[in-house]
Amino acid sequence: MAATASNSGTTGGERKKNDDKDVPPPLPAPLNVPVADSHTHLDMQKGSVDDALAKAASVGVTKVIQVGCDLAGSRWAAETAAAHDAVWATVALHPNEAPRIVLGDPDGWSRQGAREPGGDAALDAALAEIDALAALPHVRGVGETGLDYFRTGPEGMAAQERSFRRHIDIAKRHGKALVIHDREAHDDVLRVLEEEGAPETVVFHCYSGDAEMAKICAAAGYYMSFAGNITFKNAQPLRDALAVAPLDLVLVETDAPFLTPMPYRGRPNAPYLIPVTLRAMAEIKGVHEDALATAVAANTARAFGY
Repeated sequence: MAATASNSGTTGGERKKNDDKDVPPPLPAPLNVPVADSHTHLDMQKGSVDDALAKAASVGVTKVIQVGCDLAGSRWAAETAAAHDAVWATVALHPNEAPRIVLGDPDGWSRQGAREPGGDAALDAALAEIDALAALPHVRGVGETGLDYFRTGPEGMAAQERSFRRHIDIAKRHGKALVIHDREAHDDVLRVLEEEGAPETVVFHCYSGDAEMAKICAAAGYYMSFAGNITFKNAQPLRDALAVAPLDLVLVETDAPFLTPMPYRGRPNAPYLIPVTLRAMAEIKGVHEDALATAVAANTARAFGY
């Protein structure tokens, strides 16, 4: 627990910084080459979908992949994609959602609110609905699924892995991209993919591995999607990974409203901030931003089949 600072030591600059935390960052300069935000959560962002899409399009972000994390969010993603030409959807149970369905949330570990345990039958029922949603034409991916050892304790790992394996099967049967959430679980994610046989298209959302893992992903043909945290001071391993990732396997994302790039870290993220992250990525890769934008636009369209 951090020490508590006295009010007398707070400067005007610190107060202003705190006051700004809910203020959206300004519009960046538009990209010359239109790109897609490969992973966003419009349902968690303030304002209307139309406004978010218009703001994004004004800076050259003309497509977004809206990602489902539970049944309600996956239904919303599919409906929103059907209603907006600029939106494609993915559907899934987030790795932390699976153990909540099975075990409930008696002590608030997930920070998602109280939940009664439903057991394996409830997980099977939820997965059956994800399977049905994955067949819809506006749904172009199954995810975010995978493993998360940061939030879920050992008691939830079996439910996570069972759910992950089922999502892999769903993606393969429907011919959709598999979108992976991998938090502090690199070895086991790669192991399960190998054991189950990966779908034709795999996307590591918010890539979190190092350069050595990037080489493994590249050899397997897995896409690596980089988010605003690549701009964080302590993110050198991510920058090293991007540096070795093949240009034809790189995507860019916001994961909005999370992971807002510097210098706006701590303020709300949104698809219109993709140019900030993409320009940082271009510098890391040592390529012109137009070249990187051209590559990621083609990669995203290829990965999600639009």
